[in-house]
Amino acid sequence: DKAPLSKSLLLVPSAISILLTLLFQHYQKFFAYNLQAIKEDFQIWRLVCGRTICLDLKDAFCSCLLLYNFRIFERRYGSRKFSSFLLGAWMLSALFDLLLVEIAQYIFGITINSLPSGFLGPVFALFVPFYSSIPRVQVTQVLGHFSITNKTLVYILGLQLVTSGSYIWILALSGLVSGICYNSSILKVHQILCVPSWVAKIFSWTLEPIFSSAEPTNEVQVGMGATVDIQRQQRMELLDRQIMMSQVAQMRRQRQQQGGMINWNRLFPPLRHRHNVNYQDHHPSEQDTPPPTEVSEEQVARLMEMGFSRGDALEALRASNNDLNVATNFLLQH
Repeated sequence: DKAPLSKSLLLVPSAISILLTLLFQHYQKFFAYNLQAIKEDFQIWRLVCGRTICLDLKDAFCSCLLLYNFRIFERRYGSRKFSSFLLGAWMLSALFDLLLVEIAQYIFGITINSLPSGFLGPVFALFVPFYSSIPRVQVTQVLGHFSITNKTLVYILGLQLVTSGSYIWILALSGLVSGICYNSSILKVHQILCVPSWVAKIFSWTLEPIFSSAEPTNEVQVGMGATVDIQRQQRMELLDRQIMMSQVAQMRRQRQQQGGMINWNRLFPPLRHRHNVNYQDHHPSEQDTPPPTEVSEEQVARLMEMGFSRGDALEALRASNNDLNVATNFLLQH
């Protein structure tokens, strides 16, 4: 849902790769990423064909899994900005491919006539925003020293893709460099290499109805977080709120009869760390209350983009002394 471009990149190139491998093998030569034909015979069309369709099903499978994980960027930024990133990374990585091949021949004496085909440059470029903008949440530990996080599987898939071919490291390096250049605020590449609004409107009218998916109706409507882990945490938070409301309705009559404040720490163990400051059995004195910590509005906005409420974001940032990573882990674990 809300990622039609990612869905089209998963379905269309994968279907063509399967057809070329199983039924139309004699047409595979037209989709080979042949650098010699590009430089000597000026077959520029090979840049489009060779850098879009994978001829190795193993590479196609790994790149599809990575695109499926990276669909969160289309949901966060929108299809036009996501397509602009892919277009810019595709064009820059094509330039860096040729440059790295020439460097390898000049320094190491390695002559490279062809590279693995496929939509690999933009896929590796997506690791740059994935590393910088997706929060790292620890899931478990192996042998007590090696941490397993919500991003470990994605990095393992990228490593598997890098080691699948002899010269695929050139595509990986050019993709990472192009992602860094596109995200750089100094180079301003994102202002030059972008999809025009009229082109985005044409594709939204023609292709988006074909690849768009209906919003899930069997799930509770909650704010959409940046990652699957955050979305699951949002559903847990919604369940906590439903339990809280039902318990409040049950205890309201007892509160009216007995008086006094409800002991929230006893009623709601999952939320005790978040509410034990405001709901204690006695009010702290003004002398004992520390002055509130100033919170950065930019960090509050980043936490709200992940799906957390403003109140929870403010409280977590105050508790963590404006440390965004600590505040994110605090909100995900409580």
